[in-house]
Amino acid sequence: MRNKTLRTHWLLLTVLILTLGGTLLVQGYTEHMFGIGDDAAGSGGGPASQVPTAASHGGPVIDSAVTPARTARPKARTIALTFDDGPDPRWTPQILAVLRRHHVHATFFVVGTEVAQHPALVRQILADGHQIGIHTFTHADLGAIPAWQRSLELREAQLALAGATGQTSYLLRPPYSSGNDALDDRDWQSVETAGRHGYLTVLSTQDSEDWQRPGAEAIVAHATPHGSAGQIVLMHDGGGDRSQTVAALDRLLPQLTARGYRFATVSEAVGLPQAVHPAGTGDHWLGLALIGTLTASRWTLRILGWLLLAAGVLAVLRAAAVVAAARRHVRRRGRAWGPPVTEPVTVIVPAYNESAGIEAAVRSLLASDHPVEVLVVDDGSTDGTADLVESLRLPGVRVIRQENAGKPAALNTGIAAASCELLVMVDGDTVFEPDAVRTLIQPFADPRVGAVSGNAKVANRRGLLGRWQHIEYVVGFNLDRRLFDLGQCMPTVPGAVGAFRRSALLRVGGVSDETLAEDTDLTMALCREGWRVVYEEDAVAWTEAPASLRALWRQRYRWCYGTLQAMWKHRRAVVSTGQAGKLGRRGLLYLLLFQVLLPLVAPVVDVFAVYGLVFLDPLRIIGLWVAFLLLQTLISAYAFALDGERPGPLWTLPLQQFVYRQLMYLVVIQSVATALAGSRLRWQRMERYGSLTVPATVPAAAPPGRPAAGPDLAESWLNEARGAAGAGDVTYLRSGRTPGLSPGPGDGAPPHHGPGPHGGGGR
Repeated sequence: MRNKTLRTHWLLLTVLILTLGGTLLVQGYTEHMFGIGDDAAGSGGGPASQVPTAASHGGPVIDSAVTPARTARPKARTIALTFDDGPDPRWTPQILAVLRRHHVHATFFVVGTEVAQHPALVRQILADGHQIGIHTFTHADLGAIPAWQRSLELREAQLALAGATGQTSYLLRPPYSSGNDALDDRDWQSVETAGRHGYLTVLSTQDSEDWQRPGAEAIVAHATPHGSAGQIVLMHDGGGDRSQTVAALDRLLPQLTARGYRFATVSEAVGLPQAVHPAGTGDHWLGLALIGTLTASRWTLRILGWLLLAAGVLAVLRAAAVVAAARRHVRRRGRAWGPPVTEPVTVIVPAYNESAGIEAAVRSLLASDHPVEVLVVDDGSTDGTADLVESLRLPGVRVIRQENAGKPAALNTGIAAASCELLVMVDGDTVFEPDAVRTLIQPFADPRVGAVSGNAKVANRRGLLGRWQHIEYVVGFNLDRRLFDLGQCMPTVPGAVGAFRRSALLRVGGVSDETLAEDTDLTMALCREGWRVVYEEDAVAWTEAPASLRALWRQRYRWCYGTLQAMWKHRRAVVSTGQAGKLGRRGLLYLLLFQVLLPLVAPVVDVFAVYGLVFLDPLRIIGLWVAFLLLQTLISAYAFALDGERPGPLWTLPLQQFVYRQLMYLVVIQSVATALAGSRLRWQRMERYGSLTVPATVPAAAPPGRPAAGPDLAESWLNEARGAAGAGDVTYLRSGRTPGLSPGPGDGAPPHHGPGPHGGGGR
């Protein structure tokens, strides 16, 4: 059932993406491929050797379906007023009112996309007794596009008319056309295409030149015939400001009527049968579907615009918040919490099939410059993890075996067996700096502090994937932790490096197994109990990150889904007071906005980028992307400086935009879908790669209460490890001496893409 549910999610997501892509293609084609421009933009001027003499010197109404082509002229002293580029919601009603006032009928050549957007106006045109013709679907220059696209333009325009009115028309005016003498070979090809599709092409004999907006008087002058010959007058009711056309028309009609001219539609003026006929049932329904599709595409783009604005606002707010918090936090660095904390510490290492890295983890703990006891709780491993630790015969290390019951149960076993009040919890794939334990527990000098988050760093950074995760830990997770620390609303102490008061853990009932993110659940429970949870950035530990996209997906999916579970479990903190209220109204709100909603809407940025590259100004889109990337780089460089990391690896940040960021978005989308569907994930063990290497020998570690190996000896050991494993393979190094390797994430400001900085692995 679970697999079926997940497959359904992906099927729905695929359908959504395909539908969205199709909708944007329709919108891009109809709104940005062509568009309405000045009539002069497409005027002829090319060779005209293929244009028949009968067409170039004949009447303005052309039937090219027969050979030779036939033409027709308006009757003497008859004027056919024609209006192009509409319907327009502002100007068409005003022009209709003028025509109605003077009892004149005209012919409107409508653009298909405008018909779809304003179908009621087209019906009003017909209801007032006027004639309809088509002006293509998107106002494309028919002579400049291939034959298949000409056919598409004519067909879609006719369907839009059929859907809006239930009528069809065989009259066509090609956009950017003028008189017969201006036809060139390209124009004639489009006229022939129209003839093969059953259309009569209607050109003009008198251009009012209202598209130039020369003023009402000039329009009247240009539209006034000289002599008694019948005329087809070109005017416009759409495509821009037509206030001058409205004013000129109100003057022109009485003047021409007084001079003995009569007004008629195009078909009446040249003696043709009625041009408008009822559409077939199939065409009417196809037209309605076309109008519905165009309406949906406009609303889709509008909604995407709102989402893009929301994503931009959230990204900027987060960038400003984390940078401002980091600046304040750095001024508090090194603050004294009280008298130095020197009491011994119990380190709990839950382990399940951790043989690849458990030795490195345990030896690093014994090299601490603070007295520790190490409890390795083997949770039913099948790879000999417990046997390996016991075979090392390391002083101060105890191995506790239990049946496989999950990480929370292993941690609770360690808590029950611990002999110290202060506990440090460590994943089996994590190694500590020699001073990490001592630094991590200093905030416990403040009796209000119940837990401390350390600074987890990625050890296996050699590949792109490792480097991207390294940057995410430094720029995303750690910047967030500084903000949470200032706001006293820390939602997560990562499993890789965290310290706790044993009494505080007992008060909240230990580690719960109700969520997959047990570290987040536990931290939130401590906050709700009134304890402060703080961040100690100088307590550095090195963790092994996933080395494949599949493993990364599994880990982040568990983190994200578990965080959603924890947020829901502790939702009542929103209405609580004190420390719990800070978690609810600050921490949970931040997680909801920036680690759930922002990743959900951030893909809109990618969608618009592709849309803009195809249909808008590519240079402008690229410029915006470069500016966005520059902002990310500056914030990332600042975060690196705060963590004492070299900024060199940030040159790979652009590459991250095309794989890693999208993967993190999909993780959040899938997690939210799983949560809404009510599915429940099982615990998933992360793959171990054995990149946490140590030398064969280790300095003797003292039992709790006596000084452990000092930092000098530990540093020499680490240097020995680096020489044995090779540069870049060393798993933990002294602060400030880490090799510079990493690129970075990016989604607005800090490149943290989804809920939960949960440290290393799990099972």
